[in-house]
Amino acid sequence: MEQATISPKYQVVIPKKVREKAGIKPGQKVQVIPYMGRIELIPVRKIQEGRGFLKGIETNIEREPDRI
Repeated sequence: MEQATISPKYQVVIPKKVREKAGIKPGQKVQVIPYMGRIELIPVRKIQEGRGFLKGIETNIEREPDRI
């Protein structure tokens, strides 16, 4: 488990192993979300980077008769 220290200006350096695993680059934005007593950092990605991530997913859905 990696650790970070909060600076007097409330800044945090994300440890290198974590940055590399998450693919975070310098200048990239992250969403900061408080969740159940912890803080989550979610990398913001361009919408184009998500293209094709659902490739191969089954899209045929059996619908209820009143939904057709």
